[in-house]
Amino acid sequence: MAIVKPFMAGRRFTTTAATGTVAGADLTFTNTNFTNDTGGTSTFPSSPAVVNLYINGVLQTSDTVTGLSTTAVTVVGGAALDTATPIIIEFIVN
Repeated sequence: MAIVKPFMAGRRFTTTAATGTVAGADLTFTNTNFTNDTGGTSTFPSSPAVVNLYINGVLQTSDTVTGLSTTAVTVVGGAALDTATPIIIEFIVN
């Protein structure tokens, strides 16, 4: 039986589509394009239990995120977004 860690926490990062770099139909962001809950920038968690992507406040399917690392993330099909569209990425860590 696996041991379940007793601690879970969320780390949220926000930006708009305007800060991303278009690569074909996709939109790539570096971690410095996002601000965290305290208004600063930091690297993304290295081993999150869960990753949630919200575009304009709507939770996206898991196939919308690719190329996730501690310093970058790519939104599949993101080049079609309006530049003012808010993007939130949430990491659940334990």
